[in-house]
Amino acid sequence: MRRTRDLRNAQIFGLLQPCEYGEQTHMVSLELKVPPLIVFAVAAGAAWALSQITPTWNLEFGSAVVAAALLFALGTAVALAGVASFRSQGTTINPMVPERSARVVQAGVYRWSRNPMYLGMLLVLLAVATCLKSAAALVVLPAFVWYMNRFQIAPEERALLNKFGSEYAGYMVKVRRWL
Repeated sequence: MRRTRDLRNAQIFGLLQPCEYGEQTHMVSLELKVPPLIVFAVAAGAAWALSQITPTWNLEFGSAVVAAALLFALGTAVALAGVASFRSQGTTINPMVPERSARVVQAGVYRWSRNPMYLGMLLVLLAVATCLKSAAALVVLPAFVWYMNRFQIAPEERALLNKFGSEYAGYMVKVRRWL
């Protein structure tokens, strides 16, 4: 009952719109609207803010800066490897228009992750939380994954399935979404 009322209120305020597939109502107003780099920047800012307002949740460990630097380097390398793979295959790196993709990229880092650029961002966010030595900042990580799954990756996958059909469906079976 409450879920129905919440869905109805969300529809009134334009947050939810019925989708053509299935009987479910999905929140679509944010799908592919906010560039992932903006989502990443907001998440990093939120991690910093949480570390400031919850100083008692700080973690103490001596090698935090080294661990953060390694995570940052790894995340940056993974994300840039994803960009390089897209460029080498001649397809768009613009995540706002997945329908402009020229092909399904399955080489390089895309053999292990369907979303290495987002995985790289997640690793850099983990580096931020590590550098801040903040347990509270870690809350941002699952929130980032949820947002990206719901409002970026799922719509991208729908567009790629529509464009590439069984080729992309087979790739989805072989390679996990994140890692």
